[in-house]
Amino acid sequence: MRLFSVIIPVYNRPDEVKELLDSLTKQSYKHFEVLIIEDGSSTTCKGVVETFKGQFTIDYFFKENSGQGFTRNFGFEKANGDYFVVFDSDCLIPSHYFETVNEFLNNNEVDAFGGPDKAHESFTSLQKAISYSMTSPFTTGGIRGNKEHVGTFHPRSFNMGISREVFERTKGYRLTRMGEDIEFSIRIINENFKTALVPKAFVYHKRRTSITQFYKQLHFFGRARVNVNRFFPGELKVVHLLPLFFALGIFGWLSTPLWSISLFKVGGVLLTAYFFLLLLHSIVVQKNLKVGLLSLCTSFVQLFAYGMGIISEKLRPRGNQPFAQK
Repeated sequence: MRLFSVIIPVYNRPDEVKELLDSLTKQSYKHFEVLIIEDGSSTTCKGVVETFKGQFTIDYFFKENSGQGFTRNFGFEKANGDYFVVFDSDCLIPSHYFETVNEFLNNNEVDAFGGPDKAHESFTSLQKAISYSMTSPFTTGGIRGNKEHVGTFHPRSFNMGISREVFERTKGYRLTRMGEDIEFSIRIINENFKTALVPKAFVYHKRRTSITQFYKQLHFFGRARVNVNRFFPGELKVVHLLPLFFALGIFGWLSTPLWSISLFKVGGVLLTAYFFLLLLHSIVVQKNLKVGLLSLCTSFVQLFAYGMGIISEKLRPRGNQPFAQK
């Protein structure tokens, strides 16, 4: 029977860990272990972990802070499984997850896999709007990779699985943050390992719970894409620059009245049409007018923040790169 090792890096989030672990108690496939790696937190989740002892195999480790990438490596080194599965601490795992993955692996020889993310019915309206923005085909969610067959899918670390062989050959993450999962996925594929999206192996991803936090996160994602391009030139493709074009377009649109009111009107019409499309699609998907309206705000923040992140990292001096290779 295939053993899965669940690796969960944690930093000052005991409440999130409790919800995540509670969701794991409901798994229909029971052959898994859980490794909680506390990354130098001041508010630990050790007490929370103790309450789950006996419900499934679980181990708790505390280490000095080194960032999420290297913390996952720490977990990989301690794991006993055939496959290592990484979740973010702000995820909830549906009860069929491991049964779905195990069945997929029985029928497909793949070395690394990932799954999509969705909004849980218990999420707040803002969390659902953020989830929509991060998964919509009309935002950057549409360029994150969604191949439904074995191939060049790039897994992301909020919901990612790798075989033991992948870790032993690649040695895990080389970056601790700022695009660490993108860089890791690229190396996995470059080593000729097979990757796949498992469409039904989704997780419920809470993400950030305020507009300010969401802006900071997406700004960081934009910077991360530029950072990865330093290690793999050519990985910053035109499709990844769409948020940059969006941010520059907003600045250009706002400046047009200085010289051409007609262009300002044209830009306004295009922007209105785009956001009207977003509104309609979000309402259809979420079946909620409030979430649809909030999706306009979160989608704007997502695109603009990501674009500004690209700009800020491009302007950063080459000698001032904060998360270099280990």
